[in-house]
Amino acid sequence: MQNLTQDGQNLVNSLSRRYNLSFDAVMHMLIAVNNGSGSMAQFNCPELGGGGQWMRGGMTMVGDMFNYGLKSTVDNLCNELANGLASMQVFMPLPKGSLSSNQWWPGDLGQPFSSGAQNSTRYAIFPNRLAVEVNGQVTVYDTLDNNIGGISQQQGGNSSLTFSSQYGTILVSSLPVVSGGSSASSMPAPQNNFVEPPAPIAYSPTPAVQGAQNVTNTASVDEVIQLIEKLAKLRDMGAISDNEYNAKKTDLLNRI
Repeated sequence: MQNLTQDGQNLVNSLSRRYNLSFDAVMHMLIAVNNGSGSMAQFNCPELGGGGQWMRGGMTMVGDMFNYGLKSTVDNLCNELANGLASMQVFMPLPKGSLSSNQWWPGDLGQPFSSGAQNSTRYAIFPNRLAVEVNGQVTVYDTLDNNIGGISQQQGGNSSLTFSSQYGTILVSSLPVVSGGSSASSMPAPQNNFVEPPAPIAYSPTPAVQGAQNVTNTASVDEVIQLIEKLAKLRDMGAISDNEYNAKKTDLLNRI
């Protein structure tokens, strides 16, 4: 992280004593306010209620939304930090010719408030922008509404760079690219590694199903025989005539 000037050290120490906060907490808020160009800040500071947002002359939001004393503390602290950034040189200028020199990122980004390097990768953090150089290639990202608190690298390449923000740990490669970087046409084509689905198996009835069909047919024959016997009793009782009996019996037998 870029070093503080003597004025910057005095500012952070003074505010740390007056607000009863640690040096790191005030430093975190200083970076957040500087990242918001002195007019806003998005932060995640445990000593100030966790995640929150400050806007100069506007609304202040903290994790404990009904803690109005905490809101007042955050608002006053951020206003004093913004005034300090506007009235004095808080951060040391970056030396030219070093790994953190301002010669490698686009000049229109101005001076970063934090920078660093690891192996063949170096980065610089600006308000709403993040510049990353990997093996001589510079890519500028839009940091959106992230309040970047630090960048780490696991292995070489942009895809391994992550940064911490109020939303947790996020891949640098997930940010929108403003300039530089690889074009979409150079990305490798997606691979289809799915296994071919097995061929459908033809259905054939099992003997058990056939047996059930035979049981059904047998049951139908027994029912017809019972109905014919009942018709015969009705005929013998004189309830139906012989012709009616024969006609009904023929109809029932045709159903088998």
